[in-house]
Amino acid sequence: MDKRISALIENIEKVIVGKHDVILNAVTALIMEGHVLIEDVPGVGKTQLAAALSRSVGGSFNRIQLTPDIMPSDITGFSMINRTTGEFEYKKGAAFCNFLLADEINRASPKAQSALLEVMEERQISVDGQTHTLMRPFMVLATQNPVETYGTYHLPEAQMDRFAMRISMGYPTLTEESAILERNEFENPVSKLSAVITTDDVAALQDEAKKVRAAENVKNYIVSIAEATRNDENIKLGISPRGSIALFKAAKARAFIDGRDFITPDDVKDCAAIVLAHRIMLSPKGKALLGSAEAVIEAAVSGVSVPTE
Repeated sequence: MDKRISALIENIEKVIVGKHDVILNAVTALIMEGHVLIEDVPGVGKTQLAAALSRSVGGSFNRIQLTPDIMPSDITGFSMINRTTGEFEYKKGAAFCNFLLADEINRASPKAQSALLEVMEERQISVDGQTHTLMRPFMVLATQNPVETYGTYHLPEAQMDRFAMRISMGYPTLTEESAILERNEFENPVSKLSAVITTDDVAALQDEAKKVRAAENVKNYIVSIAEATRNDENIKLGISPRGSIALFKAAKARAFIDGRDFITPDDVKDCAAIVLAHRIMLSPKGKALLGSAEAVIEAAVSGVSVPTE
């Protein structure tokens, strides 16, 4: 593992206790230049993870608490008249940063949610005929509570598809929660974090990860998994080519993190559920038999032949 990546993971673990796999997935999303939807109940560390990641990199960090009265201009920015010059002047919105925490994204209105589409896909903002390019790296970490539905707006499939992966924090064990209490006894441990790598380091890692090679049979393996979801009676809406591309990039990033310059089928399998589960719609049979989208994806992957050469 690259020493910059190991330093990043170790630094985040000073705040997030006992969630190595979750942190690894978040770092994988960062290396693949993807965005993350963190879905879990309140109070398990979703916001802490986003803050710890941004502080560890040393990039600019903005947090926007999404509520029904948030306007698209709060995210993208707006133009207003400068009284001194008499000309329109662009005022940047929350998206102009390296790390954007969109807290409780499902509480924003569909109009405000749609403002994130161009931001996440194109990494740019178009306002009044002018295009503004965002910083690099740029990453959206959005949170939502999957249990509470009062006052929320369902994220449409087009929005969900923009997230490279969906991850869940989960409850800590008794030992882990005791450690959390100790770390938070006097102050928030995030406040003591310092940057261990720079945004230039992240950009360099992202460029290096793109050079990871994939054999033709591994590419076919990824495509076969996507095809399997389209012909699965447990799935109503299967994986699109954007999902295949995301799985390909995630597998590259995971291989790079592991210190390899080539993808293995295990890289693909390890990333499949977190990259694909939020992109599908289950059929009534799938909901009844397997319950969760992750279980359906794992079943679909297990039905695809693994390349051996």
